Amino acid sequence: MQPQQGFIPYDHWTPQGDPLVAAQRFKKCVARRRSVRHFSDRPVPRALIETIIAAAGTAPSGANKQPWRFVAVDDPAIKREIRIAAEAEEQRFYNDRAPADYLSDLRPLGTDADKPLLEAAPWLIAVFKIMRDEADNNLSERTYYVGESVGIACGLLLAAAQHAGLATLTHTPSPMKFLCQILKRPDYERPFLLIPVGWPIDGCLVPDISRKPLDEIMVCNRPGDDAK
Repeated sequence: MQPQQGFIPYDHWTPQGDPLVAAQRFKKCVARRRSVRHFSDRPVPRALIETIIAAAGTAPSGANKQPWRFVAVDDPAIKREIRIAAEAEEQRFYNDRAPADYLSDLRPLGTDADKPLLEAAPWLIAVFKIMRDEADNNLSERTYYVGESVGIACGLLLAAAQHAGLATLTHTPSPMKFLCQILKRPDYERPFLLIPVGWPIDGCLVPDISRKPLDEIMVCNRPGDDAK
C-alpha cells in the first residue's frame, strides 16, 4: 500500500517478548505511583526533566494542535513565590470555599493549606493549556479538545516520571491565575496543573489507600453480555 501524500509509514513499537508480559510490567510500575508530599533535596538533572516532558509532548491532541506548555522551575526564588501564592489560595479554600463533604473526604489524606513541598521539591512543572494556536504555519488559531489533550499529556508525564523512579504530586490550588503572573505567561495560556517532581525522602510515608479492582472500573460491552 502506497502512503498518501503527506503521510509516512507508521513506525510501530513492538515490545520484546510477550505483549501481555510487557503490559503487566508497565502496570506493575505505575501501580506503585503515589502522590508524594515529602521530597529529598537530592538534585534531579535537568536532562531527566526534559526527557519526561518530551515524553508528555508525544500525547495525542485535537487536530494535532498540541495545546500544552510545560514550565519547569528549579529557581528557589521562583519556587518561593509560587509557594506563597499557592498557600494564600489554599488558605481561602480550606477556610471559606471548600464544602464540608469535600473537607471530610480530604481528611484521611492529611492535606492542609501548608505546602512546604513546593519549595522542597527540586523541580516544579507548571502545566498550561494553550487556548490559541501560536504556530507560524497554523491553518487556524483555534485549538480543540484542549482539556482532554492536556490531561492525556499530564498522564504520560506522570507515567514517565514514575518509570524513571521520580516521585510526583498533582497539585491544583484554585484558582491558579497566580502562576500566569509569576511565570509571565501570555494571556492565551491557562494554568492546568502544578506538578512537584523529585526523589522521595528516605522513609517517605503516604496515606494507606487502595485502588478500585478491575471489575469495578471496567465493563466489557454491556451488562450481562460477558456471559454470552
